[in-house]
Amino acid sequence: MLKVYKSSARPSEVSSQALGIFVFEGKIEESLKELEGLGKRVKRQAEHEHFTGKKESLLKVTFSEGPTPRVFLAGLGQESKARIDDYRVAAAIVTKAALESYVGELYLYSPKINPPISQAFAEGALLGAYKFDRYKTDGRKEEDKGKIDDLYIINGDDDAIERGVLFACGQNYARDLANEPPNLVNPATLAKAAVDLADDMGLECEIYDEVELERMGMNALLAVGRGSANPPRLIHLTYKPSSRPLKKIALVGKGLTFDSGGLDIKTSENMRTMKGDKTGACVVLGAMRSLVKLNLPMEVHALIGAVENMPSGSSYKPDDIIKTYTGKTIEIDNTDAEGRVTMADVLGFASKLNPSCMVDIATLTGGCAVALGPYRAGIFANDQALCNALLDASSFTGEMLWQLPMDDERLRKRLDSPFADVANSAGRYGSAITAAMFLREFVPEDIPWAHIDIAGVSYYKEPFGYYSSGISGFGTRTILQWLYRLQ
Repeated sequence: MLKVYKSSARPSEVSSQALGIFVFEGKIEESLKELEGLGKRVKRQAEHEHFTGKKESLLKVTFSEGPTPRVFLAGLGQESKARIDDYRVAAAIVTKAALESYVGELYLYSPKINPPISQAFAEGALLGAYKFDRYKTDGRKEEDKGKIDDLYIINGDDDAIERGVLFACGQNYARDLANEPPNLVNPATLAKAAVDLADDMGLECEIYDEVELERMGMNALLAVGRGSANPPRLIHLTYKPSSRPLKKIALVGKGLTFDSGGLDIKTSENMRTMKGDKTGACVVLGAMRSLVKLNLPMEVHALIGAVENMPSGSSYKPDDIIKTYTGKTIEIDNTDAEGRVTMADVLGFASKLNPSCMVDIATLTGGCAVALGPYRAGIFANDQALCNALLDASSFTGEMLWQLPMDDERLRKRLDSPFADVANSAGRYGSAITAAMFLREFVPEDIPWAHIDIAGVSYYKEPFGYYSSGISGFGTRTILQWLYRLQ
């Protein structure tokens, strides 16, 4: 894995295979003045190529002699409009470019440097270098021409760099696990991954199988998994600090290892990428992996309902009425609205832990993707202070959230059932909102709770910024940043 360090070297003293320099639009000379003679040569090339430092632009300058044969100029756009995420994206762009030629070491330099930028550089480099190709055989992998062993951030902040590495590694862990195919990851193997993670990181771990779930009354989780040959699991990981915890946090992740839609089966087009319906669970596991090393003074519980939604003679059906863990009953209107059914039981279980607050993350509704597009996730909450804290964290991480309302009782009434306490679907209009309202039914009013719908941002077909093709791991760093700020 790429290792990231702080360097105290002056830019003009760097002797390395590659140097990345970050420039604001129209201010190239300001970024190059510390490079002395090398800076003058780079400036001439930039003028020749008409490079001005526009956002996400890149100029590669090569030299046949000298201590630094490759210099990358990365544009940050206008300084007045620059955000922390622009540094993160630019670091990813430089890293990807450096991987196209042999580079043992890569140095990053920005005349403006502080702890947030240091963290963003570390995150961007590690996220940008990520790829999932473990199942390509020799000769078929799109091998990088180069390799980066060590990355140095000039005048960076040590603590912020370490934090950035932890956050990015947590997200890359989530990407790895969520990218795994459904023939290899089912509820039992997802539970095994959680056990391995707990063993590696010193977490407490409990796994409940189908026999225990039936004894506990987890009928909603069991119902969704009834059509599959792979029975469901409830995963419960716990992090406890060495001192008395200041808070108790519950994180809940949707863990559909594959979603065919059940008897209300998806089209072949919509069934593609449904390995990613476990992304919420993988994000929660990725966050748990990293928070251990942050030594946070709070107790954190991760709860995942791992299940596979498949059609068969034993599948749950439209019109079924299910008694959940909390005692509330659900009428099944659509078997493809299964995520909320599984989470009803898991949220109920999490509530019994009496957490200070609870956050769930799920690839829940296509309606959220339609409403917000592929670059922003929806957030719903019964507590505005909790929502604001998560929104602030997302502004820093670049994993942008947008708050959607849950205050229209006319929409809530669409979930009413003549035969049960609540129906699991209310139709297509306002579907992201009614799904969140459904989840709210299983959270006590006195527990601050937020729901993050990542359906539109969990999978990208084409790479961009610091994302590669496949699962994004969106939300991992936002959860970690939020937890870090709770100290």
